Amino acid sequence: MCSRTRRGYPRIAVVAVVLGCLAPTADADPRTDYMLHCQGCHQADGRGAPGRVPSFLDYLGQFASLPSGREYLIRVPGTSQSELSNERVAAVLNWMLQEFSPDHAQDCTAFTASEVARWRRPPLTDVESVRRRLVQEIELGDRDRTRNALPDNAAR
Repeated sequence: MCSRTRRGYPRIAVVAVVLGCLAPTADADPRTDYMLHCQGCHQADGRGAPGRVPSFLDYLGQFASLPSGREYLIRVPGTSQSELSNERVAAVLNWMLQEFSPDHAQDCTAFTASEVARWRRPPLTDVESVRRRLVQEIELGDRDRTRNALPDNAAR
């Protein structure tokens, strides 16, 4: 009985390998990729960890509307060094815009795999100062837009 059982093991192993090769590969959707690669630090709702990990709720859509902001989002180490393909990174970034910045998502051009490939390397090493400059650029632009939107008589 033992000798017959041992002879059956190679057949079982071959069947398992063949079935494993024939099984459909599961490509993760952007939400799942976010959960597996971003959520650990940025949280499920994108709020991050105050003082340590930036929130996506504040500036994500505004970053995506600026060329330098798009480069920033692609070059931050978590994105730049991710194991995800360029296509999947673009899909995650587009999903994040819809999920965490829906008011700005319509105004932004969708990220593409070629854009991710162009900016992905090298990773950004001075993340905090680049982010600070982007936030200042956005805030100055908001002030200028607000000032320019005032009627002439309101400015006096």
